[in-house]
Amino acid sequence: MKLKQWSLLAALAVTLPLAACGGDDGASTTSDAPASSDAPVSTDAPSTGEGGSVFVTGSSTVEPISIKVGELAGTAEGGNLKVTVEGPGTGDGFKKFCAGDGDITGASRAIKEEEATLCADGGVEYLEIAVGIDGLTVATSPKNTAVECLDKAALYALIGPESEGFSSWADANAIAGELGSAFATLPDAPLSIFGPGEESGTYDSFVEFAIKSIAGDRGTDVVTRADYTASPNDNVIVDGIESADTSLGWVGYAYYKAEQARMKAIAIADKEGNCVAPTDETIADGSYPFSRTLYIYVNTAKAAENPAIAAYVDLYLSAQGIEQVSAAGYVQLDSAKQQLSLDAWNARG
Repeated sequence: MKLKQWSLLAALAVTLPLAACGGDDGASTTSDAPASSDAPVSTDAPSTGEGGSVFVTGSSTVEPISIKVGELAGTAEGGNLKVTVEGPGTGDGFKKFCAGDGDITGASRAIKEEEATLCADGGVEYLEIAVGIDGLTVATSPKNTAVECLDKAALYALIGPESEGFSSWADANAIAGELGSAFATLPDAPLSIFGPGEESGTYDSFVEFAIKSIAGDRGTDVVTRADYTASPNDNVIVDGIESADTSLGWVGYAYYKAEQARMKAIAIADKEGNCVAPTDETIADGSYPFSRTLYIYVNTAKAAENPAIAAYVDLYLSAQGIEQVSAAGYVQLDSAKQQLSLDAWNARG
């Protein structure tokens, strides 16, 4: 399924028919994901026998994985579960989840302290489960041949709070130079920026990666500039990046990977100054500077009460479920981290 179709499903809050894995008489699906030879051993989700429903909210980055796990389960014979998946963003997902309105929420970053407090105030106990790895991808139009690599200082100069009003890449050269950027000769070309809004974990991750430390040193707000085209829909961001010849934006790796003909990834300079592009390999080994862990958070009380939730998470952490991470365009955790997630889930009590 292509990313545009995933977004459409989520926008309509599509209810996916989900049967917990049972016999092999049901329809089957073929995944393009490579088989994981080192995935931890786990059983497929058992049939609950009672049916039920699961509501998954949260990150639009994690959303495609959750949809694919639902589709996978929907092809199997067994119970009569139904899973509804939406992707309003990590921040908005936690608001719903901590108010008791979601069974599971996806997150493209770890829960914040204030969100954990919100859950505690709402009486929601949860389990954090790592499910995959993303490489936040900074991108431009393929037509923009003048920019191939940037460092954090240049990104701050272009997108940070001091760049408000900059309409050309070259406008950022003075700040980039002050910060000692190796990329302080940015081209004199129109600067059109597209990215997620503050409701998004991908926004938070970008701020953490590119803005926070420099803003702290300079005494500025730890935010991006406000005057860019923001959208909670990753496909709209992709459209924007494609629309301008010298665009600049950022999305999750899966959206870049699926749309490489429409946008070009900008390599990110590491601490040694080496330009590292986002690939499955650089994200997996952590050499890509903007690699990040993807999570699901499960309401443990609801999981104890509703067998459908437990069956869905069981499938998420099964060998077949783990394959959906790569099928969705992201990178699987290594076997040790997969096992940690499975052990945490199995020890929930």
